[in-house]
Amino acid sequence: QVQVAESGGGLVQAGGSLRLSCAASGSTDSINVMGWYRQAPGKQRDMVATISSTDGTAYADSVKGRFTISIDHAKNTVNLQMISLKPEDTAVYYCNAKHYAAGTWYEYWGQGTQVTVSS
Repeated sequence: QVQVAESGGGLVQAGGSLRLSCAASGSTDSINVMGWYRQAPGKQRDMVATISSTDGTAYADSVKGRFTISIDHAKNTVNLQMISLKPEDTAVYYCNAKHYAAGTWYEYWGQGTQVTVSS
């Protein structure tokens, strides 16, 4: 089992910056991929950025050049540095951890943290 918990959301003006952190606990050695997803009101949950030892990093087109995902192995933490924030970045941001075993992907989600960007 893996548990993940987000922190670092808040209210920021357009053009500002925020840093989100996700702390993983439990069977962290089994994690294959970690990432950030977001869900705006009335919309589906979308991938923002992912990171893995085999595939590196991946970003949604809408955040490329503005968001950076990184991992601190010593602290079992994945961070999302967000700069040049836009009102359309407003959403609940969720941390996700994936584990692959016996032909099945297992997913673990955090509770989410609200990011609000004012214009």
